[in-house]
Amino acid sequence: MSVSYIVSGFAVGLLVGLTGVGGGSLMTPLLTLLFGISPTVAVGTDLAFAAATKTAGTFAHRFRGTVHWDIVRRLCLGALPAAILATLAMKNFGALGQHMGQIIRYSIAASVLLTVVAILFRGRMQAWIQQHPEKQLRGTALSISTIVAGAVLGTLVTISSIGAGAIGATLLVLLYPKLSPAEIAGTDIAYAVPLTAIAAFGHWWLGSINWELLGMLLLGSVPGITIGSLAAKGVPEKFLRGLLAMTLTGVAVKLVF
Repeated sequence: MSVSYIVSGFAVGLLVGLTGVGGGSLMTPLLTLLFGISPTVAVGTDLAFAAATKTAGTFAHRFRGTVHWDIVRRLCLGALPAAILATLAMKNFGALGQHMGQIIRYSIAASVLLTVVAILFRGRMQAWIQQHPEKQLRGTALSISTIVAGAVLGTLVTISSIGAGAIGATLLVLLYPKLSPAEIAGTDIAYAVPLTAIAAFGHWWLGSINWELLGMLLLGSVPGITIGSLAAKGVPEKFLRGLLAMTLTGVAVKLVF
């Protein structure tokens, strides 16, 4: 079984490197559906996995100067309290119980479908907002909207481990359309580090992290992400994203039914 986990980590890392889509939307459903791991444990383990991998990514983006720390602060103002409140709610309702596990399973499915929407329509949404500059938020309205977006993402990530990748990047594109793709990616990764760290700490408190599993996933994912990133330019992006969207839609349907 340990080899299967390492291979799974490699496969997810490869897809993340190729597509740029966050590992949570791939890893958490995989652990739940293929290996039969409890949804709560799958979420907790994936959050610890994300905290480790995104920390390395943040250092790289900081070195390149592609992180907007003012936006990171606003997102964290909403995301971090939301993560703590979501953790306390899970504790109150019995995080490892069957009822909460079912709620988390449905939350994962909903987050996966939101990821599909982000993958398929992000470009169109970005084009629309750029064609209608009068619709763009500014000043206080923009700051408040960023904090609210952070709160939504913080709740989603803590409950399902999904949201800090494609969904977060899409929200940033809509709120800050003038940012370059590298700045969107860097800012999205940077705010996700404290969010996934706090959410992972909360799941550790709840007892829902499998550390042995985490180690095996990291062992496979690191070379997978490296190879995927190097090969990304040689694979048609539209084909990959379409295939990924179909796969994730099937996963979401399977999680529900």
